[in-house]
This record gives sequence, C-alpha cells and structure tokens, in this order.
Amino acid sequence: MQTHATPNKRFADAPRTPVFPVRHILPFVLVTVLFFIWGMSNNLTDILVQQFKKSFELSPLQAQLVKTAVFFGYACMPIPAALFMRRWGYKAGIIAGLCIFSTGTLLFWPAAAIGQYTPFLIALFFVGCASATLETAANPFIAQCGPVETSEQRLNFALCLNAPGSIAGIIIGAYFILSGIENSPAKVELMRAAGTYAAYLHMEIMRVVPTYIVISAVILLYAMLIGLIRFPAIQREHEGGGDQGRFTELFGYPHLWAAIFAEFCYCGAQFATWSAYIFYMKQYTGVDERTAALFLTGNLVAMTLGRFVSTWLMHWIDPARMTAMYALINIVLLTYSIVLPGFVGAMAILVSSFFMSIMFPTIFAMGIKGLGPNTKLGSSFLVMSVAGGGVFPPLLGFVAKRTGSYALGYAVLLAAYIVVALYGYYGRRMQIADEVRHSAH
Repeated sequence: MQTHATPNKRFADAPRTPVFPVRHILPFVLVTVLFFIWGMSNNLTDILVQQFKKSFELSPLQAQLVKTAVFFGYACMPIPAALFMRRWGYKAGIIAGLCIFSTGTLLFWPAAAIGQYTPFLIALFFVGCASATLETAANPFIAQCGPVETSEQRLNFALCLNAPGSIAGIIIGAYFILSGIENSPAKVELMRAAGTYAAYLHMEIMRVVPTYIVISAVILLYAMLIGLIRFPAIQREHEGGGDQGRFTELFGYPHLWAAIFAEFCYCGAQFATWSAYIFYMKQYTGVDERTAALFLTGNLVAMTLGRFVSTWLMHWIDPARMTAMYALINIVLLTYSIVLPGFVGAMAILVSSFFMSIMFPTIFAMGIKGLGPNTKLGSSFLVMSVAGGGVFPPLLGFVAKRTGSYALGYAVLLAAYIVVALYGYYGRRMQIADEVRHSAH
C-alpha cells in the first residue's frame, strides 16, 4: 500500500533530487515558455470583452460570450489532444497546438474586415482549442521531464510564468487594442447625426488586427523552432506496462470527478472575476478603461505573489486545507465587494486573486493522484474543466444586465468558492479512500 508522506517530509526530501532536467534543459525551457503564451492569450481576451462591447455595442451578457467562445474550445479539445499525443507524442501535440493557435489569431484579420461579431467568436474558439491542446501537452510533459520526486516543483515553476504572461496580455491589450476613447451619449448622438459613428466603430474593431497578426507570426515561428529541437522520450505514468488506461475505469475514482467539478467552478470564478473587473471599476470608481486595465494587472501581480508565498507556507500547512481556507477568505472578500461596492470593494476583488493562486494546481494534483495508467485520460478531463471559465462570465453578465449592477453579478462566484472550500476540506479524504480501495484490489 502506498504511504502518505506529510507535507514537511515531502519538502524536506525534495532538495536531495534535482528539480530541472539538466540533460534536456532546452526542450524543458521551450515548453515552459508555453505557460507564458497561453497566460497572455487568456487574459488578452479580458481586454477583448471591453473592446468588443464598445465596438459592437453589446450587452454585458453578449460581451462575455468572448470568454464562452474561448472556453468552449477547452470543452471540445482536451480528449482529442490526449488521444493524438498517445499516438504521436508530446512534441507533435505541442506543434499542432501552436499551429492551431497561429491560425486562430490570424483569423482576426478577415473577422475584422467582415465587421461582425460571430467571425471573431469563431476565431476565439480556435484560440481556445489551441490553448487546451497546449495545456494537455505541457502539464504532463513538465511533470515527467525529470525525477518523479520533484514533479510538483517543476510544474509550480512553470505555472509561475503563467501570471507574467497574463500581465503581458493585459498590458498589450491596454496599449495596443484599447483606444482610450470613451464617447459620452451626447457625443455618440452627434456622431450619428454627422454620419461618422459607423466609421468610428469600424476603426475600433480594426485595432485588434495588428496585435493578433504579430502574435500569429511569432507563434508560427515558435512552432518551427520546437520542430527543430529533439525532445526526450517521456515514460508513461506507469512503469513496465502496455496498458494506457480506459475511459470506463475513470468512474472508479470518485475523487477525480469531485476534482473536475471543483476545478470547473474555480476556473469559472477566476475568469469571471477578471473579465468583469474593468466594468466593476468603471461603474463604481469612475476611472477610465485604461486605468481600470492597469488595476486588472494588479490582480495578476497578486496571484503571482500568492503562488510564491503560499508555496513557502506549504512547508507547514497541508495544500488541501490551505485551499479550503483561501476559498473561505475569498467568500468574505467578495461579499464585501458586493454589499459595499466602490474603490475598497474593487481592492477586495484584487486581493481575492492572491488567494486564488494555489487552487488550480492543488486541485489538479489531488485529482490525478493514484490514477495509475488512467492518469493521461484523467488529466484531459481536468483540462476540460477549464471550460468553467466560459460558463461563469456570461452568468455574471446576465445578473449584471438584469440588475444593472456588476457588484450583484459577482454574487454568482460565491457558489463557486463554496464548492472549492468543500473540496479542499473533503477532497484529501476521498483521494486517500480511492487509493486504499484500488490498492486492495
């Protein structure tokens, strides 16, 4: 039977084993950069929510469909990507993901020329499929590219690049996509009367094109670079067997399904928090969109700090219990921002990003523990749960539209954090029970 080391023992033993794969450092670094790339892409869409709302004169609910299009890709792509990589390997999966990524970003050009919202949503769906493929490949590759004893440290290191990528996405969007022009209703009426308003909206739509063409070219060049590099042969999650697991066997692991649901709720809360943050600040603090975008960057800084600080605290606190505690803290912070909206409420939302930091990797790691030959398939379902980021933002937008209050929209996220808190408290028990039951067989 597998023994369960305490957090103190696990971290005490880790320094004795190398963290990074010295013999394969170049492919390791190249794959680690992917965490930066999809972090940038995911948070660049937060800027697109604001830009498309203005350019296409959308309701809050319609604007949040930007997130839905991206994360619908997460719902569709992980399992096909996992099956593709079981046949052709991680390198082929990464190159395929980058090519899909380049195609999706290039589609912004004809979408802007057409000047309609739906083609943009189709392009964003391609981007979501690409990000899902890259996540399905990169997470297990990083974990397995080196000693198994330090896999969690490698994955946490790679995830640290996700937040700087997100910050870069927001900064790029704020300065190269958002124009900073916010016309008053009176000015809009004057422009309509002069026949210049349609041209103004088209100019706002076209602002997204240069940025995404550059991104498309860079991603394609990066795929070519990875194609030239020799990747190491990665062993399967189990040693010495040809069986790679079956979908039906996943139903024998209740802790996995609990993790999938908790991850779905967490991802929904994270992306809804950030996608509506600019609107919350504009409604209750009176700042302009560029200033609000810079405060949105503060959310990513808070998450980065949370990841580093919390990893250090895990020497003494069990990650599962810490996740439950952080979820409860976020419930308190969001309740304040809902009941007392304003600048302090906006700062409470910003601070909640600090306490989001460990939720995704902790839930993910707990979910795949003990799956054996079913680890790859189980991981693909956990990546699919990121699609929660496409469900909760429209729900928040719907509540905001019906009530006229983005603060009340954030009430949707309280339910998500209750689920995360419950998983943090009970998930470890479920995981250990599953491991004991399967080891007995």
